[in-house]
Amino acid sequence: MPSTVVHAGFALLLAAGLLGAYYDRRALAVLLVVLVLPEADSFLGAIMPGAHRTVGHNFVLPAAAALGLYYDTRVRERSLLRDRLSDRLIAVAWVAVFVHVFAHVAVDWTHLDGVNAFWPLRDRFFHLGGEAFYSTADGFVQTFVDVRVDPETGTRTVDAGAGGTSESVHVSNPVQPRDPDLDVDEPVERRFPVANGGWRLYLIGLGLFALGARRLQGDDVGGDA
Repeated sequence: MPSTVVHAGFALLLAAGLLGAYYDRRALAVLLVVLVLPEADSFLGAIMPGAHRTVGHNFVLPAAAALGLYYDTRVRERSLLRDRLSDRLIAVAWVAVFVHVFAHVAVDWTHLDGVNAFWPLRDRFFHLGGEAFYSTADGFVQTFVDVRVDPETGTRTVDAGAGGTSESVHVSNPVQPRDPDLDVDEPVERRFPVANGGWRLYLIGLGLFALGARRLQGDDVGGDA
């Protein structure tokens, strides 16, 4: 599974690109806390089957947060948040939503069984896997979304990587490395991944490079990091 360190590499890149003048240590601390929070659903596995990659790993809850934030700060005549928070904190809140979605949930969407994307509205795991290329023989080919038409009935089915439900899917994690439904007497090995692949190690280094580059820029970008 992509480690928290890998997720942090994505988060640092997003922070460097989106925070602008609000980039500082406090903003980074908030984003890193938001980044780690989804992993708390690992601890719910004892009371809820398939909790990991479900409760904290879906697109519904951050979408609701983004809609609420947009409505309050852009639509309402008087914003409750703007009455209580500075523009800086509202900007950090927006980046926190993006970090949660793009640096954590979307990354896990591409790995193993994916994420329970539409929970709690729908209990179904989705995995983003496939490839897209142009072939001189077959033209443009993509396998991320499989569209099939039954030649007899004309019924069209679309498969976008749908898998099992929270009842049938268990994504291994350090808290629950094994499916609790399996009765195995062998010793339990708990792995705490850092970089399970070259591109992940590269991403960690790239995020640290962005952090160091912004720090060296100093006051030129308006931050105090």
